[in-house]
Amino acid sequence: MIVEPINRLYLQNILTISHFYETHGGGIERVAGHLCRQFARQRVTPYWAASASDALPEDDLKTIALRCIDPLEKLTGLPMPLPGPGAIVALKNAVRRSDAVVIHDALYVTSILGMIMAKLHRKPVILIQHIAAIPFRSTLLRLLMHLANSFVTRPMLWAADARVFISDTVRQDLLGNPARHPYKLLFNGVDSAIFYPPAHSENRQNLQAQYHLPPGTRCILFVGRYVEKKGLSVLRALAATRPDCQFLLAGSGPLRPAEWGLSNVHDLGVQTPVALAELYRCADLLLLPAVGEGYPLVIQEAMACGLPVICGTPSHRADPNAVNWLYGVNIDLNDPQHSAQRCSVAIDKYVLPPHEREAMICYAKEHYSWQTMAQEILKLAQSAKDRKTNGEAGRK
Repeated sequence: MIVEPINRLYLQNILTISHFYETHGGGIERVAGHLCRQFARQRVTPYWAASASDALPEDDLKTIALRCIDPLEKLTGLPMPLPGPGAIVALKNAVRRSDAVVIHDALYVTSILGMIMAKLHRKPVILIQHIAAIPFRSTLLRLLMHLANSFVTRPMLWAADARVFISDTVRQDLLGNPARHPYKLLFNGVDSAIFYPPAHSENRQNLQAQYHLPPGTRCILFVGRYVEKKGLSVLRALAATRPDCQFLLAGSGPLRPAEWGLSNVHDLGVQTPVALAELYRCADLLLLPAVGEGYPLVIQEAMACGLPVICGTPSHRADPNAVNWLYGVNIDLNDPQHSAQRCSVAIDKYVLPPHEREAMICYAKEHYSWQTMAQEILKLAQSAKDRKTNGEAGRK
């Protein structure tokens, strides 16, 4: 099916800025990649600027690989690529050539530079905000996060020509309720050609054989970066007390689940989307004991596959219409043992009846669309560009 472009007149080049490319393994990067591909299908030329520390996308996306260093991720779990002089020049040239700039999350140095450069060159900016505060275990890091949101994130939101939130709870945290600035709530999409529910004939025999899982045990799936904020300490404590469950972890990062010495923990590494979808279809539930999240893409993918989800609060309220299908657990990284106990109770308590599972699958298929999300962002970009063009014309 050929999708009609949003505007044939002058919205031609869209620059996307994210901290990494999707091969880094994070959800924000995956969202950026999906949207760039959708922009191309809308007959708008997408350029994608991100740190060159990971492999570039394998398809024909036009990339602007920025030479950066990232000394903080191993120390704090918070990725923060710092661009060198050549990367700053490359980013400036990319902004200057673009018709509009789409920035993913405000706090990254590349995002801040992109905003400043867009303002200097009078380019419209669409800021997509994924997360709010992160309750780190370290008091110092929590204080730094609070200051960063106060003095960077909120001014960035104010400076943007349009604000997009992928979670209503993040919007409330940063803009208040009622919101202090106009915004658009757009949920991430799900590729329904890959993430779909299992057929009735499917079972877990292949999964058990592939990973040598004992028969009759429950399979708990985690998908995400192996960093502190994703609740890896909680998962470790939980797995140690639940030998009756098998924990399948798909991801990568500075933490090493394979070194925990737990026979019921299986570090699967980074999975392709197709392999990930198979895991969603075969597992018993998705457990994401993360903090400081918006609406992780893996939750929506699991929903589309019919997999029950237990996640940290307030992510289960990110989509007000989906709250009845998601089980929220209070996660405190300073107390992983009690957080693990609460997760253990949720595992035993949470039951999603077949009719509710079917309703969840249908909802995800109907409401989580990359095409719709991309179209709405392009509309915002076109409107912002029109406002700037008309304003410049009025001053002449």
